[in-house]
Amino acid sequence: MELAYLVAVLPGPAPADGEDPLAELKELLITAGAEGVGEMIQRRDHPVAATYLGKGKLDELKAELQLVQPDLLVVEDELTPTQQRNLEDRLAVRVIDRTALILDIFAQHAHTAEGKLQVELAQLQFNLTRMRGKGTQLSRLGGGIGTRGPGETKLEVDQRVARERIGTLKRRLKDLSSSREVMRRSRQASMLPLIALAGYTNTGKSTLLNALAGSSVAVRNRLFETLDPATRAYEFERQTYLVTDTVGFIRKLPHQLVEAFHSTLEETLVASLILDTAAADLPEAELEDEINVVDTVLDDIGAGKIPRLLVLNKSDLLDAGQEGFLRRRWPDAVLISALAGGGLDELRRRVRDFFASRLEDVELFFPYVDAGSINEIYKVAASIELDSRPEGIAVRARMPCEQAGRFTRFRKRA
Repeated sequence: MELAYLVAVLPGPAPADGEDPLAELKELLITAGAEGVGEMIQRRDHPVAATYLGKGKLDELKAELQLVQPDLLVVEDELTPTQQRNLEDRLAVRVIDRTALILDIFAQHAHTAEGKLQVELAQLQFNLTRMRGKGTQLSRLGGGIGTRGPGETKLEVDQRVARERIGTLKRRLKDLSSSREVMRRSRQASMLPLIALAGYTNTGKSTLLNALAGSSVAVRNRLFETLDPATRAYEFERQTYLVTDTVGFIRKLPHQLVEAFHSTLEETLVASLILDTAAADLPEAELEDEINVVDTVLDDIGAGKIPRLLVLNKSDLLDAGQEGFLRRRWPDAVLISALAGGGLDELRRRVRDFFASRLEDVELFFPYVDAGSINEIYKVAASIELDSRPEGIAVRARMPCEQAGRFTRFRKRA
């Protein structure tokens, strides 16, 4: 197990309530399989452009590292290539930042072909600007007219190979994305209610999917356990619903991951309802922060206008006072325990009521010459009643409001 020393530059004074500002970074470190052996926080408005830490704090950190002898230094923020290079040169220790740590976790948890390609793409995009060369002594020298001189340096070769690999990965992911798009269209064509599970990582989304659908998606108590979306069906009151579990979010989610996992995150965009899942047992400030993070990421990927239902999971860990506070603070939320089963029927009813509110009773009339269009009704409607008449077929049905407009010209005449 690698030993890591944690460093952060944070604005403002230290919190009075004893809140640990590096708690999430420590959890990421544990998930990555490392052990923290110390930490240092500098309070200042902005990191130093060249070295991240100020000169005095940098000297203090160097002395501390000589005592504890860690394998690496982990920085809370995303470092610029210059900051990372200067820290490594001055501290004589390997330095990684929060983004590199998350990428390493993703690499450990990627199991499918698409997941592995997405992680490799994100890592290459992140590392491209951080490649370091050693000058022209690594140049490739040619022979003959037009080939003399330094030629391409080793660094330039590495960067070119990396860019070519990035292009290859994007093309392969585009092909896989096309296959995923076919599956998405198939689910949409089925006209079944589509639900997406979204939320902070490790809030129990996969456990909730298993509880609703009776499935066996992998569940472990660690960050970013689920990287590949999983869609399962469940039935409630003779209606089938499709639920998709997506990759968990986190504060400061690296933009390389958002780009690389774009096709995966797109699963959220086709849903009619998002179950915004959060851990009910968190302290109030932390819970607020995680809900805000999820809202921000959903807005960033274009899902900001999709209706959401806040689901507060792990309610079995609450006492009566905590549960009462949450019900007052978020009166429209559903408190559940995906593990113990509490509140799941209420959640199913809330989902049912949401989709029922989107249905409209319509009366249509199809002349026999247009009778073939009735087949389209069966794809989008429920409770269909047909009445054959001499001049055509009268239809009564319930269908989603957004689908009713397709049949305006067949609205029943008085």
